[in-house]
Order: sequence, then C-alpha cells, then structure tokens
Amino acid sequence: MKDQAQSLRMKMQQNARLGKSIAVVSGKGGVGKSNFTTNFSNMLMSYEKKVIIIDMDIGMGNVHILLGRSARYSLKDYLQGEVTLEEVIYDGPNNLNYVSGGTGLASILEWTDEMVDRLLLAFAKLQKDYDYILFDMGAGATNWSLDLLNAVDDIIVISTTEPTSITDAYSMMKYIHFKDREKNFYLLCNRVITNEEGTDTLIRLKQTMARFLSKDVTILGSLPEDPIVPKAVKQQELFTILYPNSKIAKIMEDITKRYIEGHAFDGFITQQPNKFISKLRSIFLKGRD
Repeated sequence: MKDQAQSLRMKMQQNARLGKSIAVVSGKGGVGKSNFTTNFSNMLMSYEKKVIIIDMDIGMGNVHILLGRSARYSLKDYLQGEVTLEEVIYDGPNNLNYVSGGTGLASILEWTDEMVDRLLLAFAKLQKDYDYILFDMGAGATNWSLDLLNAVDDIIVISTTEPTSITDAYSMMKYIHFKDREKNFYLLCNRVITNEEGTDTLIRLKQTMARFLSKDVTILGSLPEDPIVPKAVKQQELFTILYPNSKIAKIMEDITKRYIEGHAFDGFITQQPNKFISKLRSIFLKGRD
C-alpha cells in the first residue's frame, strides 16, 4: 500500500499543472509597459484564471501604484528570509495578485545559496498556484533581467512608433533569440496615433526578425494614445476596470484574446517538464561557478 501511495504521488507530481510565465519587456522606458501589464493581467482574469504580477523594475517599480495599492514587503525581503512568500503577495483589484520587487536584486552574483533556493522555491510554488505569472521587467537590460528572460515561456515586447524604441525592441529580441532560438515573442505597439502607423511598426519588426534572424514572431496589435489612460493612472485605477466600455479597453480585450489563441490556450502547460524553473536553476548555478 505504501509503494502504491508513493507511486500515485509521483504520478500526480509529474502531471502537475504549471502556470505560464510571461515577461513584458521594452527596449527603453516610457512606453507604457507597466500600464499594459496591469490591464492585460486584468483581462486575463476575465477568463477566470488566477494571475500574479511580479514587479521586476528594481528600485523604480510602480505596479502597486497603478493598482492603487501599497506594499510593505518586497521580493527582496522574502529572499533575505525576513518574511514568508505569502507575506509579499498582495491583493489588487478583482483579486489580481502582485509582488513588489524592492531594491538590491540586480547583484545576482552576490546572492547566497539560500537566496537562490528561496527564489526557485517561490517561483515553483507560484507556477502551481497561478495560471499566469507576469514579470513586469525594468527598461533596458541587466544580467539578472536577461537571465530571467532566457527562462520564461513567452515574452511580450512593447514598442512605440519612435525609431529609437523600434531599434531597442529589435535589439532586445535579437539578444534573447541568440540565447534561445525557440523563444516565443509577441509584439505590441503602444501609444499609436493611427492604426496604420501601429501596423506599419509591427510589420517592420516582424519582417526584420524574419529577414535577419529567420524568426517568426506573433503580432498582438496596437493600443492607441488615449486620454482615458492618464485619467485612470491619476485615479490609481485600471482603465479596463474604470472604463470597461471604452475603445481602448475593447482593444485590450481583443489583444488578450489574440494572445490566448496564439499559444493554444488550455490554461496551463500540462504534463511537461518544468522548463522555467530548470532553466533558472542552471543559469544561477552557472553564474555562481
């Protein structure tokens, strides 16, 4: 009986459902990345899925502000063993959960073995507890952020129509692609004045990736420059909640549906190795050799 019970537990663990890890990135700041992340997360929850945002904009995180909340403890506090994982998970609107990044996480080589273990344990638990884990990454690239990007399942790349933003977005994808040629990229153009300029920007990026890197990427769409967005920010509310019937909220709904359909949505990655955690573990071990 004991052997049968142990066999059953092992089988259940092998078939455990694991949430999808998504990183939202941009080559430069000021493109509305965090605003997209929070509203996109809210729309994912409309599919009755559990979602958590981890704010990785170290030292300058603003996810909690956009959600109209505050965070006494951060991911750094958890890693240092000062609080439990549950104590750094906070409730946002519509039961959307979030974790603040705090400060001092950029020095990956200074982390102790215990901190690494706690990080991997935390992410492994979150994968079991949530359908989606969204990492709101800081602008630009650091060793830590690039390591994380190499491990996640999907990457949503946000650009504007500005030439520098387009160039930075391509450079980011190019670097990640050379590290992992199987990485899934999803493109979004934000703050567009017309649909045409947004479409042109996305097609240019898609064609450039195909021409120079032989890499196909998925276009999610464009979000317009809309006065509703700064109004919602000032009120520390999500525009998808405050103005659910607005044009931009409907577009965000379409973009969310497009993403879900783009990865054959069943809510989870099932019966597959935990690639996210295993990749992170190998990256950390390599960095500490």
